[in-house]
Amino acid sequence: MLKQITLVALMGLSASAMAGQWQVKLGGSVVAPTQDTQTALGVVEADHEYAFTPSVEYFFNDNISTELLLAAPISHDVLLDGNSVAKIKHLPPTLTAKYHFKNSTGFTPYIGVGGTAFVAWDEEGVAKDVKEDFGFAGQIGFNFQPADAKNWGVFFDARYAQLSPEVQIEGLESFDLDIDPMVYTIGYSYKF
Repeated sequence: MLKQITLVALMGLSASAMAGQWQVKLGGSVVAPTQDTQTALGVVEADHEYAFTPSVEYFFNDNISTELLLAAPISHDVLLDGNSVAKIKHLPPTLTAKYHFKNSTGFTPYIGVGGTAFVAWDEEGVAKDVKEDFGFAGQIGFNFQPADAKNWGVFFDARYAQLSPEVQIEGLESFDLDIDPMVYTIGYSYKF
């Protein structure tokens, strides 16, 4: 009897977990670092980059969702007083919980908060070592679905990621490279 009750409960939980909707987003982003770091040799900063940034989003209901940002590796030139001295590549997985301000129009603004990571992928030039880093992420944006589009829409959002990976460059003591990027994304969305 206990096994049957457990089985029925698990089936009910599975059905309710699948009751929401999935959304896939394909976008292009500008990754714009907002900080720089003062070192003994001068100012070190990461340059702006462009990235392909797909994401997957799960809607628990019309207002609450969670989104996982997936991106191709992003490559930044590391600049010392404006001159490129190294190149670092990283993956930026970011998970946010979002609230959608649902209304009677096809225009739906949203906000989100969560966490992000800097997963070092590759280093070139004088960069000897780049450590992983984890930080806070915030997001604001909107999704627009035209009246004649059943599942398709377009979106724009701006994210802030608090990231300062530790970097070792030849001739310098290791330091935290303050990137803290703003990520501006525009793209298409499709809801299943």
